[in-house]
Amino acid sequence: MSITIFSARRILTMDPSLPEATHVAVQDGRVLGVGPLEELRDLGAFTLDERFADKVILPGFVEGHSHALEGAIWKYLYLGYFPRRDPDGRHWAGVSSLEQMQRRLAEAAARLPAGEPLVAWGFDPVYFDGVRLDKRALDAAVADRPVVVFHASLHVLSVNSAMLRLSGLDRHAGVEGIMLGEDGTPNGELQEMAAMHGVFEALGRNLFEEVSSVDALRAYGAVARRAGVTTITDLYNPLTDAGIEALREVAADDAYPVRLVPAMSALAWTAEQGIERLQACTAFSGERLHFGPVKLMTDGSIQGYTARLKWPGYHDGHPNGMWNAPPEALRRLVFDYHQAGLQLHIHTNGDEAVELMLDAIEEALTLWPRPDHRHTLQHCQFISQAQLRRAAKLGVCLNMFANHIYYWGDIHRRCTLGYARSRRLEPLASALRLGIPLAMHSDAPVTPLGPLFTAWCAVERRTASGAELGVPERLDVEQALRTITLGAAYTLRLDHLVGSLEVGKYADMAVLDSDPFSVPPGRLAEIGVAATVLGGRVHEN
Repeated sequence: MSITIFSARRILTMDPSLPEATHVAVQDGRVLGVGPLEELRDLGAFTLDERFADKVILPGFVEGHSHALEGAIWKYLYLGYFPRRDPDGRHWAGVSSLEQMQRRLAEAAARLPAGEPLVAWGFDPVYFDGVRLDKRALDAAVADRPVVVFHASLHVLSVNSAMLRLSGLDRHAGVEGIMLGEDGTPNGELQEMAAMHGVFEALGRNLFEEVSSVDALRAYGAVARRAGVTTITDLYNPLTDAGIEALREVAADDAYPVRLVPAMSALAWTAEQGIERLQACTAFSGERLHFGPVKLMTDGSIQGYTARLKWPGYHDGHPNGMWNAPPEALRRLVFDYHQAGLQLHIHTNGDEAVELMLDAIEEALTLWPRPDHRHTLQHCQFISQAQLRRAAKLGVCLNMFANHIYYWGDIHRRCTLGYARSRRLEPLASALRLGIPLAMHSDAPVTPLGPLFTAWCAVERRTASGAELGVPERLDVEQALRTITLGAAYTLRLDHLVGSLEVGKYADMAVLDSDPFSVPPGRLAEIGVAATVLGGRVHEN
């Protein structure tokens, strides 16, 4: 096979033995050599590619927690507080008031055929003091058709009276997650997955299963490419038959710009079914498709008040959150998947959820010792120092939601956690000091996919208002870059293949317009991504 050598102004390899270079040699999709050009000439005849001579090359970014829903959800109406860009590059303005949200809904409904349900997403009532998005607020905007609005966290949705009637949920008072109004009837707010099921049945589709689409996966890949991501994790995939076929189809396309890591949703199957299904899927793994992780949901989101917090609970006195399954059932699932030799990626936002899962992992390791299990707690937004020490002792990895500092840091200071506890939101530096394998993520589409922005959040720890939050937990630039490359790869059991530019690993690169070590840290998120390289194939932005 022919050899191509890419030149760059600087190459940051994330390889501690050879941390930087000016050239990288590629053959058959893998890194053949790294170093100065004169030291690579003995590899044989080569083609010198100088298109990136004035750029900076890093290993392709590894997104360890996002959702392929990013590629599907934009066909629905966006109602988020912050402005966003969709996969086609269209700019969507943010919604800054309940009245503005109602106008946008009414305008969108007017464009639809009569009676067709209206689905929207991204609204976050926590930004509007005293507002809960209930059926009355939605009825005031649109009353002549069913309306469904996903909250930004995707852990809560709100529906209008027409959808309550269509789904039959108006007759289900008392079911956990179906919230009630002062009159004792469902008020239109549905918390967590079980409560949403009736809405999906009424719509004739589960919105979380719309990732089972080739078009959605292609859009997902395009968003990843623009952000410099070359390995991306869909961390909540039902792995339906249609979903598996869609994954295989896009991964078989040599032009597809990313490697996909779908994580099977444990709560979508019995343990026996899930283990059998995932083990069967491993036969379909290849260079651009890696089956293996299992996603387990415990609690909800802190800003949505559905996360489980230990004493003293929510700062503003809100009732504690809820479990996505009974704690004993969650514990049993940890045992079953651990004993089967599979790797768990466990959603834990609140410290009570963290405690439950650390207890379960410790008991599982006692009963069935497994070296290098790499079970990973995801989000870990609120985890105590004692829990961090336990995680280190147990060999647990952490993948923290650093973007949360910016998007909801002010809310946590004021409403959910208060001053002292909000200081340890996403305690990244503490995790590294304890030697815990660490990654960071965006949770797209909850927040935009963009590892350089995620790195900026970890380095600056600034909220949307500009306030600093938990300065002692800041990372330096090198640490932040490592968590979005090799650190994330480690949590996925892919660090032997991606995450650094070393001989034998995939030739996956992010090509940047500026050097992350030369720009001021406050401008890290502004660095442009000129291109990605996947297995030596260039994908220009």
